[in-house]
Amino acid sequence: MKLFSKSVLLVAAFLFLFGCAAQQVSLPQFEAAKFDKNLYTSKVDNFLIVFDASSSMHDKYNSSKKFDIAQALVQRMNQTIPEMGQTGGLRSFGHAPAVSSKPTELIYGMEKFSSKNLAEKFKKVTEAGGTTPMFTAINTSGADLKGLSGKMNAVIIISDGLGNDGDALSAAKALKDLYGASICFYPILVGNSVEGDTLFKEIAKIGGCGFASKADELLTSNGMAAFVEKVFLTKNPATAAPAAPAVKQRIDTDGDGVYDEDDKCPGTPKGARVNAQGCWVLSHVLFDFDKAVIKPVAYPLLDEVVVIFGKNPGMKVDLQGHCDNIGTPEYNTGLSLKRANAIKKYLISKGITENRLTTQGFGFTKPVASNKTKDERSLNRRVELMPTN
Repeated sequence: MKLFSKSVLLVAAFLFLFGCAAQQVSLPQFEAAKFDKNLYTSKVDNFLIVFDASSSMHDKYNSSKKFDIAQALVQRMNQTIPEMGQTGGLRSFGHAPAVSSKPTELIYGMEKFSSKNLAEKFKKVTEAGGTTPMFTAINTSGADLKGLSGKMNAVIIISDGLGNDGDALSAAKALKDLYGASICFYPILVGNSVEGDTLFKEIAKIGGCGFASKADELLTSNGMAAFVEKVFLTKNPATAAPAAPAVKQRIDTDGDGVYDEDDKCPGTPKGARVNAQGCWVLSHVLFDFDKAVIKPVAYPLLDEVVVIFGKNPGMKVDLQGHCDNIGTPEYNTGLSLKRANAIKKYLISKGITENRLTTQGFGFTKPVASNKTKDERSLNRRVELMPTN
């Protein structure tokens, strides 16, 4: 009888273990691709992963929890992206109470991308729960990217696209209006929801320069490598291959990263920080609303300008001040001139002779962004530097 009981227990244990193994459907084997940094340049300057940790991610897809699939996507993407000086971040939304009481939280970044640091911070997101405030997460992404240098931002959304609170499409449109051509959306669908698939295709379409993907395609080594290469990298041209005579070469005469046909401010000196139009810009961090006082955070940027003057002894510059559209034209013209003169005064204090500097105030006549929101107006409170020789 004891022998029979022992046999029954052994069989029961085997069936239990077998049942557990049957429930654990492993994801495809994965080995991160290693890109030769000598063959590529980084296509993006800043990227933000928006991660869905809401309760619908508890549901299963192909016998695995969607949350587990989404976690694997982040981990495999993190292992594949080469560290090339980009600024990176990860914002999650939803959250089980044990993870966070906030509807959305910046878990990692924004900082110089480190695969090790992202992996360590991402360990905090251990389970899914709560509602799906994708609208809030996308909307808050604008603040995450605000003030970062560079010309290209990538927003990667990983979600099943279900049960969204608010209007995620409106949030994506607002973000596109704020950053224009410098932002692209790359949503990744976890699962097979028709609703989510439609939503993500629309978000990618709003970006105009990104594309929608499905998690199934990116879990393999080759699939993730292809995604990372397409989103993050630009392959350097082969030095041995001459340009075809029939193809017009695009030229960047002043070396500011903007081709001549797109450059609204030709002759910008090397080393200057420029906007998408190639104009030497002291960004909106310099001035608060209705102020012409330079904030201390701007001093390092102005000191870079001083260095550029030192490298170009014959250069003269017109300092052009600008405002948002709040107030009368007369008042804003005066305020914009005060901003230009504040920059002039600082540069003179650093040894730049006054005869190399002129100033103009354009008020709100030349905005670089819409004035519909607070963030957009802040982009127009700026000073541009225009070389005059």
